[in-house]
Amino acid sequence: MQEVSRSGADGELRLDALIADLWWRVRLLNTDILEEEARAGVFDAREPTYPPLAANLRARRDNLVATIGVLERRAGSTSEAA
Repeated sequence: MQEVSRSGADGELRLDALIADLWWRVRLLNTDILEEEARAGVFDAREPTYPPLAANLRARRDNLVATIGVLERRAGSTSEAA
Protein backbone atom coordinates (compact mmCIF):
# COMPACT_ATOMS: atom_id res chain seq x y z
CA MET A 1 0.00 0.00 0.00
CA GLN A 2 1.37 3.40 -0.98
CA GLU A 3 1.21 6.23 1.56
CA VAL A 4 0.05 9.67 0.53
CA SER A 5 2.60 12.35 1.30
CA ARG A 6 1.37 15.15 3.56
CA SER A 7 3.19 17.62 1.36
CA GLY A 8 1.67 16.19 -1.82
CA ALA A 9 -1.77 16.48 -3.34
CA ASP A 10 -3.47 15.67 -0.04
CA GLY A 11 -1.78 18.63 1.64
CA GLU A 12 -2.61 20.95 -1.25
CA LEU A 13 -6.27 19.95 -1.11
CA ARG A 14 -6.41 20.58 2.62
CA LEU A 15 -4.73 23.96 2.20
CA ASP A 16 -7.20 24.90 -0.55
CA ALA A 17 -10.09 23.79 1.68
CA LEU A 18 -8.73 25.86 4.56
CA ILE A 19 -8.42 28.93 2.36
CA ALA A 20 -11.97 28.48 1.05
CA ASP A 21 -13.27 28.11 4.61
CA LEU A 22 -11.47 31.26 5.72
CA TRP A 23 -12.95 33.24 2.80
CA TRP A 24 -16.38 31.99 3.85
CA ARG A 25 -15.70 33.27 7.37
CA VAL A 26 -14.63 36.65 5.95
CA ARG A 27 -17.97 36.87 4.14
CA LEU A 28 -19.78 36.08 7.40
CA LEU A 29 -17.83 38.77 9.22
CA ASN A 30 -18.64 41.27 6.45
CA THR A 31 -22.33 40.52 6.93
CA ASP A 32 -22.04 40.89 10.70
CA ILE A 33 -20.19 44.21 10.29
CA LEU A 34 -22.89 45.57 7.97
CA GLU A 35 -25.65 44.47 10.35
CA GLU A 36 -23.96 46.12 13.33
CA GLU A 37 -23.34 49.33 11.38
CA ALA A 38 -26.98 49.39 10.25
CA ARG A 39 -28.19 48.77 13.80
CA ALA A 40 -26.10 51.70 15.07
CA GLY A 41 -26.75 53.87 12.01
CA VAL A 42 -23.02 54.62 11.71
CA PHE A 43 -21.10 53.34 8.69
CA ASP A 44 -17.82 55.28 8.93
CA ALA A 45 -15.21 53.59 11.14
CA ARG A 46 -13.58 56.98 11.77
CA GLU A 47 -16.67 58.32 13.52
CA PRO A 48 -16.40 58.43 17.32
CA THR A 49 -19.83 56.78 17.61
CA TYR A 50 -18.81 53.83 15.42
CA PRO A 51 -19.92 50.64 17.20
CA PRO A 52 -17.09 48.90 19.07
CA LEU A 53 -18.40 45.48 18.02
CA ALA A 54 -18.15 46.46 14.34
CA ALA A 55 -14.61 47.75 14.92
CA ASN A 56 -13.66 44.47 16.57
CA LEU A 57 -15.20 42.46 13.74
CA ARG A 58 -13.32 44.59 11.18
CA ALA A 59 -10.02 43.86 12.95
CA ARG A 60 -10.78 40.13 13.00
CA ARG A 61 -11.73 40.21 9.31
CA ASP A 62 -8.56 42.11 8.39
CA ASN A 63 -6.44 39.58 10.30
CA LEU A 64 -8.14 36.71 8.47
CA VAL A 65 -7.55 38.38 5.10
CA ALA A 66 -3.86 38.78 5.96
CA THR A 67 -3.67 35.12 7.00
CA ILE A 68 -5.36 34.08 3.77
CA GLY A 69 -2.78 36.06 1.81
CA VAL A 70 0.05 34.18 3.51
CA LEU A 71 -1.65 30.82 2.90
CA GLU A 72 -2.33 31.65 -0.75
CA ARG A 73 1.33 32.57 -1.28
CA ARG A 74 2.33 29.30 0.39
CA ALA A 75 -0.10 27.37 -1.80
CA GLY A 76 1.29 29.12 -4.88
CA SER A 77 4.89 28.33 -3.99
CA THR A 78 3.95 24.72 -3.21
CA SER A 79 2.25 24.25 -6.59
CA GLU A 80 5.21 25.88 -8.39
CA ALA A 81 7.61 23.48 -6.69
CA ALA A 82 5.58 20.48 -7.82
